[in-house]
Amino acid sequence: MRRVLARRDMRLYVAGHTLSVFGDTALWLALAVWAKTLTGSSAAAGMVVFFLAAPQLLSPLSGLLADRVRRRPLLIVTNLATAIAVLPLLLVDDRGDVWILYAVSLAYGFSFSVLGAGGSALLATMLPPDELADANGILQTAREGLRLVAPLAGAALFTAAGGAAVALLDVATFVLAAGALACMRVTEPPPVPRTERAVAALAAGAAHLWRVVSLRQMTVACAAALLVIGFSETLTFEVAGTGLGRDAAFVGVLIAVQGIGAVGGAMTAAAFVRRAGEGAVAGIGMLVFSLGTTMLTSSSLNIVLAGKILFGIGMPWVIVALFTLLQRTTPRPLQGRVYSAVEVLVGTPQTASIALGALLVAFVDYRLLLLVQAFVVAAAGVWLLTRAEQRLHVPH
Repeated sequence: MRRVLARRDMRLYVAGHTLSVFGDTALWLALAVWAKTLTGSSAAAGMVVFFLAAPQLLSPLSGLLADRVRRRPLLIVTNLATAIAVLPLLLVDDRGDVWILYAVSLAYGFSFSVLGAGGSALLATMLPPDELADANGILQTAREGLRLVAPLAGAALFTAAGGAAVALLDVATFVLAAGALACMRVTEPPPVPRTERAVAALAAGAAHLWRVVSLRQMTVACAAALLVIGFSETLTFEVAGTGLGRDAAFVGVLIAVQGIGAVGGAMTAAAFVRRAGEGAVAGIGMLVFSLGTTMLTSSSLNIVLAGKILFGIGMPWVIVALFTLLQRTTPRPLQGRVYSAVEVLVGTPQTASIALGALLVAFVDYRLLLLVQAFVVAAAGVWLLTRAEQRLHVPH
């Protein structure tokens, strides 16, 4: 990682990315709490999450945009536009203004999509292939660390000073992120001129993903795993209440322990990828996740906490491996669209599994659902580890 951070542009990119992610994660929980406070309705809070997630369906457009323009200016403009989009929150006063929260959430969702596609593509432009795993590991470490503190910081600031204070903090983080990106000196080649029709251009990312067997296999395995991983959003409450006999607030402890494991997983992912290759790291990450999930069926606090740590470690290994493989195997002109195609293919099953888990837990013992989750994720990992194409390249 030292070699990557020795690059001035990379340090600036990490600073901008960290500020942007802090703004994202600090505001999303505050928006949901704000909606609940204004209306007294949990459904209103849930609608905030819905509007944040809905633009994911249009992420191929974000990927196409990221491939049609230079990525650094795109990220600068998107950060500044997001800062402006947050400003209407200063007008929120009563229940009748909840629509402003929804509109800002929708704008946020589009911002996530563009920043994700553009950022991944810019990394692939800035760095040689053998440094991508380190870069993704650094960014994932920052992301997981911020997930431990930023949502709570945003919620605490909302409670202490109100929603306007959170909005102003968020505006500041996006402006500073844009400033960090503006200070970079990276030279990007001009975008490849458009030659195909709009539909073909949109589909080009998915077509490339299908042609590259190793990337296709990785995406299929991740999509299969995420089809059940979303169960955890509901099952964590069952683990705390039914399994351990604790109140709902103890979920915060379990999530914090999982976050500690996730930081550890993110910090070690890059070295693991360099040594074993992306396919091996993703497959083993799924097996570690599966073991941790199985341990959550216990009624012993120590076993459950150990399981949460393993749960947290496994996912960053999978994420870093997936996006490193994507960046390494994708031509520069297609980086944005392939990123968006992967986001749709792995994000849609995850969203569906969150809803399915919430439905099933009312009828099925949570321990059985945990075992189903563990089995499916382990099966995806074993399948990936047995694919010959995943052993064709081991980064040094």
